[in-house]
Amino acid sequence: MTTSRPVKNVALGVAAAAVVALLAYGFWQASQPAPEVFQGQMEAHETDIAPKVTARIAEVLVQEGDQVQVGSTLMRTNSPEVSAKLAQATGAQLAAQALSDKAQNGARPQEIEMARLQWQRAQSAAELAEVSYKRVAGLAKDGLVADQKRDEAYANFSTSRDQALAAKAQYELARAGARAEDKAAAKAQVQQVSGVVAEVQAAQDETALKSPVAGEVAKVLAKVGELSAQGVAVVTVVDLADQWVVLNVREDRLQRFANGSEFDAVLPALGNRQVRFKVFYTAVLPDFATWRATRAGQGFDARTFEVKARPLARIEGARSGMSVLVQ
Repeated sequence: MTTSRPVKNVALGVAAAAVVALLAYGFWQASQPAPEVFQGQMEAHETDIAPKVTARIAEVLVQEGDQVQVGSTLMRTNSPEVSAKLAQATGAQLAAQALSDKAQNGARPQEIEMARLQWQRAQSAAELAEVSYKRVAGLAKDGLVADQKRDEAYANFSTSRDQALAAKAQYELARAGARAEDKAAAKAQVQQVSGVVAEVQAAQDETALKSPVAGEVAKVLAKVGELSAQGVAVVTVVDLADQWVVLNVREDRLQRFANGSEFDAVLPALGNRQVRFKVFYTAVLPDFATWRATRAGQGFDARTFEVKARPLARIEGARSGMSVLVQ
């Protein structure tokens, strides 16, 4: 059975219309601007760890990629100077402590007894000198001895009496012990020397460099045998749990990345995994590197802002430097 000509004409018309519509859609699609994509990169908190004491590296205990905890020993150094200072400070501390103990405890019992006996002997001598003086004075009064003898007896009595008083004061001083001021001074001396020992001990402890943070060892610059300078970083530890993305956004697109706003992005390195981020930081970048003329001759330049955003949940497997795409 043959198809009538009107039916064929209708079919051809429909086909032509479809082709024209398809071409029109293609031209329209081609005329549309391409989707704008912002490319950023992942960052993580890095800590550069440096020794406080200049010393020679004796042992390196970590390698790049190792996981460390707070307090993990990263390397050990050798410092003979610190060891010598510690020995000197420890000796001074022992000497100061001994003097303080002596001041606190006072004289020994044997010393107190010796002072008492010396006082008694001096007192006996003074009493004998007094009796002798009185006898000579009586004889001199009766004219039996010269006045010179009486004066000599009195001088001997006076000297013996003063010696007895001095011996008594020495005995009481030995029994009472050191003065409160001397005890306080001795105690303060111990505290001062203890501070010096603590300072040197802290330097000694720093010869074993420990990590102040937990994370992954990113860089190891220390080598056995090298002289590690004070304040120069030898190990870098990155905390992969503290992650964020950094984007450079022109100011006419900045409204989309306002502080507190959220957006979705993909990480190509992780199989285009989609992640939700929240903006926490926005700041303009230096002028000389970021200005771009958008309307020449009309006095308007678009500036570039740095935008930082944290993932709502930790991204497992993410590393610093990975690309992040935002459409």
